Amino acid sequence: MTDLLTLAGVHTHVGRYHILQGVDFAVTEGQTTMLLGRNGAGKTSTLRTIMGLWQASHGLISFDGERIEKRATPDIARLGVGYVPESMAVFSDLSVRENLLLAARDGPLDDARLQWIFGFFPALRRFWLSRAGALSGGQKQMLSIARAIVEPRKLLLIDEPTKGLAPSIVGALIECLAEIKRRGATILLVEQNFHAARALGDAVMVMDNGKIVHRGAMAELAADVALQERLLGLSLEAHQ
Repeated sequence: MTDLLTLAGVHTHVGRYHILQGVDFAVTEGQTTMLLGRNGAGKTSTLRTIMGLWQASHGLISFDGERIEKRATPDIARLGVGYVPESMAVFSDLSVRENLLLAARDGPLDDARLQWIFGFFPALRRFWLSRAGALSGGQKQMLSIARAIVEPRKLLLIDEPTKGLAPSIVGALIECLAEIKRRGATILLVEQNFHAARALGDAVMVMDNGKIVHRGAMAELAADVALQERLLGLSLEAHQ
């Protein structure tokens, strides 16, 4: 198996704060890798640093054989990296259709892929011409994910997609991400929902204080309550 994304000795400073303190890990091509940890451990900062939103102050980030730690965010996106932030970033004044058109950088929207997305998120078809700002929180999250997958991406960085969503929407989201993986995408996923983490994760890394403190198989962590409590402060079941 090939590593699609590699971080080696990555440090990130934001103002006077030393957020990432020597992060080392690899994401294997074709797998879903979970990034877990307590609040404030550095998970979101890691995704932002990979995406170039925050500049690494030291270390190496390699994607698909290319160094990207000094590249601008649009250049990283053009290499085939999609990003779904925790903030459910959408263009509120634009319609659902216009949001997806902007995300489809390589040309017009592909109808077959749109129908596939609508199969998981039918609300997007229903509100196709509605302002994104008028959508519910769950619908905005659907749109944010749809923007990232409207074209095939080599790597998806997804930050807590199930946060605050109804169980029925969480189920559709899990099915969608599982299908994306079956189609060949590689996913780095920050998630607190145990059901989603266990259902989707192949590998897992746990962060604490800006460092990786555990690497292993997701199935092994899901089966070891004592390890969960030691690494996360409570069992994964309590994160649901």
